[in-house]
Parts: sequence; C-alpha cells; structure tokens
Amino acid sequence: MAVLVPVAVMFALGLWGLDRGGIWRDEAATFQVARRSPAQIWRMLHHVDAVHGLYYLLMHGVLALRPGEVLLRLPSVCGAAATAGLVAALGTRLCRPRVGLWAGLLYAVTPMVGHYAQEGRSYALVAAGVAGATLLLLRAVRGGSWWPYGLVLAVTCLLHEFAVLVLLAHACTLALARVPGRVWRGWACAAGAVAVLLLPLALVSRGQSAQVAWLTPPDGRSAERLLREFAGPSWAVLGPCLVLMALAVRGPGAWRGPSPAGVALPLMLVPPAVLMAVSLISPLYDDRYVLYSLAGAPLLVAAGAERVAGVLRRSAGATPPAAHGGCPGTAGVIVRGPAPLAPRRPVPHGTAVAVRERPGVPASGARPVLRRLSVPRARAVPGRPPAPGARPAGRRHLGALVGAVLVCGVLVVQFPLLRADRRAANRPDDLAAVSAAVGRTVRPGDPVLFLPSLERRSALAYPAGFRGVRDVALDVPAAAGGTLYGREVGPRELRRRLGGLGYVWVVGERYALRPSWTPWNATDRAKLAVVREEFVTRAEYVHRGVTLRLYVRPRSTPESRSAPPRPASGSARRGGPAGS
Repeated sequence: MAVLVPVAVMFALGLWGLDRGGIWRDEAATFQVARRSPAQIWRMLHHVDAVHGLYYLLMHGVLALRPGEVLLRLPSVCGAAATAGLVAALGTRLCRPRVGLWAGLLYAVTPMVGHYAQEGRSYALVAAGVAGATLLLLRAVRGGSWWPYGLVLAVTCLLHEFAVLVLLAHACTLALARVPGRVWRGWACAAGAVAVLLLPLALVSRGQSAQVAWLTPPDGRSAERLLREFAGPSWAVLGPCLVLMALAVRGPGAWRGPSPAGVALPLMLVPPAVLMAVSLISPLYDDRYVLYSLAGAPLLVAAGAERVAGVLRRSAGATPPAAHGGCPGTAGVIVRGPAPLAPRRPVPHGTAVAVRERPGVPASGARPVLRRLSVPRARAVPGRPPAPGARPAGRRHLGALVGAVLVCGVLVVQFPLLRADRRAANRPDDLAAVSAAVGRTVRPGDPVLFLPSLERRSALAYPAGFRGVRDVALDVPAAAGGTLYGREVGPRELRRRLGGLGYVWVVGERYALRPSWTPWNATDRAKLAVVREEFVTRAEYVHRGVTLRLYVRPRSTPESRSAPPRPASGSARRGGPAGS
C-alpha cells in the first residue's frame, strides 16, 4: 500500500490535462525524429542529438502505434509514476512504510515532477532509472548481486549521460555508511562497467557540444531556483520542508549505516553541485538534467517528519524506535564476525541490535564476513498483552494517515501551479498554433523563409499548415540529410532564389528579427541581409514569441506586382521598415 498509493496518485496527476492541444520545440524534436526509420535515426545520431539516441529509438516503437501527443507523453507519465513508487520503496526500506508513503506522495505532488511527467522527453524516465538503481544499491550493500545495479544504471545513463553523476552520490552514500572493502570492490566493478559502456557516447556527444552553446554559467539564482523546485516554490511549503530536512540529518543515528540521510542527502546535492561546478568553466547545467536528484528531497522531508513523530511519541510516554534516529532498520543490521551471537534478551521489533564477534572462535585464516541479524516481527497473540514498546496497529495507521493529510495540504497549496502547467501557454512556444496561423494566412505556393533555420521545426511537427508552401532555403530535407531541421543552401544560391521573388513570408523567432541580432550561420545572415536591403514589411503576426512576417519588394520594382494583397485579419499589424 505504501508503494501503490503514490504510484496511483502520480499516474492520475500525470494523465490530468495530458493533451494540451500542441507541442513545444523540445517535444517537436522527439516527435519528428521518432517517426523516422531506425536507419534514419541512426544516421542522424552521428551528427546531432546522440545523447538522446536510445530515447528516440524507444519512442520510435511507441509512436509506431499511433502518433499523437498522448502517446508522446505517456512514457514520461509512466516514468514519473514508477519513480514515485520507487521513492516510496526507498523510504520503506530505509525507515518504515509510512515514511515511504509520505515520501512517495510528496514526490508525486511536486510541480517540477508534474511538469516533466507531461514532457515528451527522457528526463522522467531517467529519474525512474536513478531511483531504481539507488534501491538496487541498498540491496547489493546488504548482500545482493551487483549486476542488476550496474545494468539499470547503464541503461539510465544511455538515456541521458548526465545520469552518470549519480555514481558520485552513491559513492558518498557508501562512505557515510562506512561499508567494508568487499562492498567497495563490488560497487567499483559495477561503476567501472557503466563508465566503459558510456565512454563512446560521451566522446560522440562531446563533438556535438554546439547544441548546448545557448547554456550560460549557473549562479546563486540558479541554486535558489533549483532548491525551490525540489522542496517547494513558496515559503508556505519550502520553510517547513527545510526544517524537516534539517531534522533528518541531525541527531544520534542519523548517519548510522545506509540511513535515510546518508542516501537522500548525497542524491539531492552531489549531482547538481558537480554539474554546476563544471558549468562554471564549460556551461552544461540545466535544471532538467538533474531532475533525478529531486528524489532525495521528499525522502529527507519524510525522514524528518518521522523524527518529529518520534518526539511526539516520547512526550506521550511511548517507547520510540532506536535506530537511525527514529527510523528502524527494517532490513536487518550488518555486523562483522564469522558467527554472530543472538541477543540474550528479547527486544521489540524494529530495534537495532549491536552484535559482537564470538570470542574464542578461530578464524581459520578466513577474513571476517558481513552477516545480517534481523529481529522478526512480533505477532499479536489473542489474550496476551502486547510486547513492551509495541504500538497498536490503529495508532500506527493513524500516524500514516495524518502524514498523508499533510501532504494533501501541500497539494492544495501547489495546486494552482499544477493547474497552470497543464496549459499550452505555460510552455515557451506552441508549434501547433504557429502551424495553424500559417495555414490561415499563407497561400499554397507562397515562398517561406525560416529564421533561424531551426524554426522549421513547426513545419516538421505540424506539416498540415505548411502544405503547398515553397521552402526557399531548403536543400536537403531533415530525414534524408540526417539532421534535425534540414540542410539549407549556401548564401549565393539563396540570393539567387530570392532575386526573382516579389514577396516572401518569414517564420522566425522575435529575437531573430531584431536589428541587434547577428546569426552565426552564413545562410541565416544572408536571409537577414536580403530582406533588410531589398524588402519592406507589409504585415506581421505575433504569437507567443514566434513571428510571421510578410516582406514585399518596393512597388517601384517589377517583382512587387506579384505580391499578395495584405491579408484582412484583426491580428495583423502594419509594419515599418524591414528589421524594425
């Protein structure tokens, strides 16, 4: 129940408003690339977007069923729901079921999680992979096999290579838990295998680093924004969460063994801190690249809430759990020695037991091994009084219910943000609206320029609005040329093609039509130069950052006689000189 409830809540929130009626630029890349053949995708990855290669191949199979917005985003919804369940499982394993329930629910109602749960990109799936790998790490530390951990983490890193930073967080967890050398050797083998598998992708993507040239070095505002995205955008949520996090990392037992603080705090802090530090030299940081670190925040908050519950129990005269500062070691206690002695006195369920090596037993040349000692759960017997320190089941369930109600309060506070995020207007652009505007305004056969060239994504994602128009600058289509947006002609050929035109439509970003903007691409510079020198603006349509502008030659030139009449539309604005 502690795991299934967060999964159901996250899945319901993810499906709410999933079809916004349009996709934005990043989703458009997924949508148009995933519908290519595997051979075309593989060819493109040699030139661009290698970091998303595995995700594109996965989405190729998904969109083969029925291309559309819902299926485009459904894998992310499933990934977010799986992550909520895995966060709950982590809280249950590290502490107790109700802590897992609180952590999973808190993860599900976080606005940043909801945002990327409805995004047709890989980030929600990467978060699920990291949470699963963290759970498998705990299993391996307590005697399980290391190959599932390495396999899950390798696949996760192939979905997005920045997930490899979680290895540093896991190393900090092992160091804080003071695990023996055997555990370090197992982890090092798994981490080394992941690094070797990821190395070819890292080398290829490094050659494609121009794709992230738009990123800027992070600063203090970046760190503050990430903290608010992780723990709460408003002080009504952020303040209590920070207090509970502080309680989770303080006090006796907070860092004993694989504890909630020892797992959650490195997961939340280490990957973002390392990526920000690297980005001060070579900008690579964006908050979505470390979405997977968010899982540490609700775990810390839930562990802090459990510590508060322990204080309340002590004030009421109940016997609190002794391990991990309020979180009992439900998975058993790791001890050294060839044959651990059982405790001489009975202890309540959930109490950590320190066991020494048996004195006088020869080691026979063998090194001490790790063993686990678990205290079995006491069963209630009719007519027999409960064991000392045991609490009635109804009281335990009441505590879990109270925590769930408080999480519902967090949901109420953040509900306006979640509701606003379901609108297409909350994304940077809406390519469906751009395509519809072109379809209403531009006639079949009309010449069109995209400025910059990547603005062609509107036509690739929603070709219906551009059907019949003439793409003046296009040389080789995107799928055939192994590129994201197509290969354009050179400046000389572009000038020749524009030379005989009396008018041309420009679909461009607003910044691209400002006089201060200078394109890095020679063909884009030629586009700007020609429309500024040889054309004037006749009409303009602006929709959420994208501009559709009609340029015509002055009426004194013969070519201007072929210009279309100024469209009669209330959204059109009379323009001034080109480039204004």
